[in-house]
Amino acid sequence: MLSLKFSDGELIPVIVQDTKTRDVLMMAYANDEAVHLTETTGYAHYYSRSRKKLWKKGEESGHFQKVVKILVDCDEDCLIYEVEQTGAACHTGYRSCFFRTLDGAAFSGRLTGRSSARRSLTRKKFMGRPGIDPDTRISARESPCYRYTMRRRT
Repeated sequence: MLSLKFSDGELIPVIVQDTKTRDVLMMAYANDEAVHLTETTGYAHYYSRSRKKLWKKGEESGHFQKVVKILVDCDEDCLIYEVEQTGAACHTGYRSCFFRTLDGAAFSGRLTGRSSARRSLTRKKFMGRPGIDPDTRISARESPCYRYTMRRRT
């Protein structure tokens, strides 16, 4: 077995890829215990830097990641989990965490709704800002639909 190189915080980055579509679904960190649990159970485990605890993907949402293969990069300091994804990979309800472009435009549809707590926080943050969609955080004028409609009118 290879000797993985964990960072000073004893974490290793993990890129998660759909085994069928090859889409990148998410990026997370794992410690040695999370990698071991992933290997032994066949389901993705990670280490949450913000909560400072180990977690199994899907333990709360039901959106599990069955790990088909674990790949190691040439420097042995990064992993790829090839997975069969159940439901959304992103905690916001999108199939992938990479659902928008650098300018903020969403190009992928949401599979599931966000938790009511997260939804209410987002709505409060964007309330009182007319024309801002609280789900995509895009103004009506920035929306691809608006641009298409305006082009058709001219």
